[in-house]
Amino acid sequence: MEQKDLESVMSIIIHSGNAKSSGVEAIQEAKMKNFDLAEEKLNEANQEINKAHNAQTKLLSLEANGEFPIVSLLVVHSQDHLMTTMTFLEMAREFVGLYKTIG
Repeated sequence: MEQKDLESVMSIIIHSGNAKSSGVEAIQEAKMKNFDLAEEKLNEANQEINKAHNAQTKLLSLEANGEFPIVSLLVVHSQDHLMTTMTFLEMAREFVGLYKTIG
């Protein structure tokens, strides 16, 4: 795997992790009735997951052009991080909404 491809894979992992952390913080803030801060954290999470998704799109484009034939454990790991974080963020948005409703 070339260095630039490795950087894209690591970018997916890093930005997915940042997004998940912001999602957790959003839920915690909503639980404490800090709804404005919870929304800020969700926005941060969206920005981070978009960065991860952009890195994934870059890799998918390379593969579609036949330029990225190697599927390593690290690539699979990065995809796992991205997809589980995307699912988690959907739930985080729901939790924040629920806390607003009952708050």
